[in-house]
Amino acid sequence: MPDPILLRQDEGAVATLTLNSPANLNALSDAMIAALQDAFDALEGDASIRAIILRGAGKAFCAGHDLKEMTAGRQAEDRGRAYFLDLLSRCSRMMTTIPRLPQPVIAEVHGIATAAGCQLVASCDMAIAAEDTRFGVNGVNIGLFCSTPMVALSRNIARKQAFEMLTTGSFITAPRAAELGLINRAVPGARLADATREMAETVAGKLGAAVRIGKRAFYEQLTMGLEEAYAYTGEVLTENMLYRDTEEGIAAFLEKRPPDWKQ
Repeated sequence: MPDPILLRQDEGAVATLTLNSPANLNALSDAMIAALQDAFDALEGDASIRAIILRGAGKAFCAGHDLKEMTAGRQAEDRGRAYFLDLLSRCSRMMTTIPRLPQPVIAEVHGIATAAGCQLVASCDMAIAAEDTRFGVNGVNIGLFCSTPMVALSRNIARKQAFEMLTTGSFITAPRAAELGLINRAVPGARLADATREMAETVAGKLGAAVRIGKRAFYEQLTMGLEEAYAYTGEVLTENMLYRDTEEGIAAFLEKRPPDWKQ
């Protein structure tokens, strides 16, 4: 039996998803997209998990879409239009599921993250990369503008920097990706797994209900005008203040003791 294309390992309140197709640099094939969607759907309702790590097996995080599979799909359809629209719709659904998950998702990135692989990093809530990782949306080099990866990329980094990456097809280094805001930080490769795990454990150690409501509010308010955002987040903060465990957290802070959280 072949190994699963996506592995899940739970340790405490942290779930680790590993893209497990190293032979094609963990490309986002039809099977990989479906496996990620299924895993995210399962995690959405799993209250025992408070943080998610997304990583890749082998020498790369993710090289984007599977071009060989896409070529075969085009040949099987009438000029490939129906196939491409379906593929990109399913991929977009998978990408947009990430910010809707109640748990923060942290990308653990090494090797390369290109095209839709870079989009996957940009879609995660946070990311840590090995210092020698390279990032690119370099489809333009083969005549294919990275239009869908552009959506996530342009919502992470400044407009002119994103446009430069998209039109030149050039790679950027992990330290540069950190400067631009695509990732949180770059670390030595030997520290990558530990640094990502430390971040996940820190997040998982917070009150889960507070992080869930906060993540939802974070993305919701980004699309609002200033006054609407303040009105909305005022409602969210009020709801949060009324949680039993929040009351306990405040009391524990004032009394200088660990909180006795139930959730």
